[in-house]
Amino acid sequence: MGGYSLTELKSILVMQGFNGLSLFCVLLLMALGLAIIFGQMGVINMAHGEFLTIGAYTTYVLSTASAKYAPWFHNYYFLFAVVASFVIAAAVGYAVELLLIRQLYRRPLDTLLATWGLSLIMQQTFRSIFGAKEVSATLPDWLMGSLKPTENIDIPINGLFVMGITIVLTGVLVFLLFRSRWGLGVRATMQNREMAGAVGINTQKVDRMTFALGCGFAGIAGAAFTTIGSTGPTSGSLYIVDTFLVVVFGGAQSLVGTIASAFTIAQAQSTTEFFLTGSVAKVLTLSAVIIILMLRPQGLVSLKVRR
Repeated sequence: MGGYSLTELKSILVMQGFNGLSLFCVLLLMALGLAIIFGQMGVINMAHGEFLTIGAYTTYVLSTASAKYAPWFHNYYFLFAVVASFVIAAAVGYAVELLLIRQLYRRPLDTLLATWGLSLIMQQTFRSIFGAKEVSATLPDWLMGSLKPTENIDIPINGLFVMGITIVLTGVLVFLLFRSRWGLGVRATMQNREMAGAVGINTQKVDRMTFALGCGFAGIAGAAFTTIGSTGPTSGSLYIVDTFLVVVFGGAQSLVGTIASAFTIAQAQSTTEFFLTGSVAKVLTLSAVIIILMLRPQGLVSLKVRR
């Protein structure tokens, strides 16, 4: 196949599979945030990708500042960057919900247009502050290098670290949604906003915190993104279509479906991109997803509701 021996093909598939896991982590962190905004709140946030860019630039700023002013801190800055990316993106998301989104609930077209305009404003803001050129964060020494389980396979250490963060955060989100009072309020508001308000749930506060949390997860995805690519003003917009695809394909209100969908799409793209061009790989992946959605419009996993 393509002039590769069987051993080389196995090594290629393993390495591309791991590269797919790195893409899976970024897509999943983005999609988890979008799933609770779009799936739980019904808000089409076209500016979600720009919150990834906020996290990526936050990581870049901390990387540059630590290298220039506090070299002793450089080996630890990335851990702080993950937290800072979440906090800053969540704070901006909180303000956006307060000033813009709360005026547009139950008006999906208006929400789409408003957040698309917001994404353009944010991109121009990034361009004015950081310039049009892409920049890269310098990873600390302990995130550099790779593991070699065999002679032909290299597994990047930074990919393993990002994977660990993704697993932990996914577990935290599942706990918050299904084992906390806030999660109960989110699910009650999603199912029946009027009844939730009637029993004493502050639905406006739930909306605000949910939107902020979703944006915070996108910020962490931005920090993870700096381990696999450079950052520019439009970096986040390149992922927004794939992220919406993940959420819709998995089932808009299902976290399990989101996880399965992110894994499937990331692995399909990573593997096909090695043998084909990136554009052809995306077209094939999108075509497969469309065919599956035609056969199963509710996505991979659908919630059971009482009728």
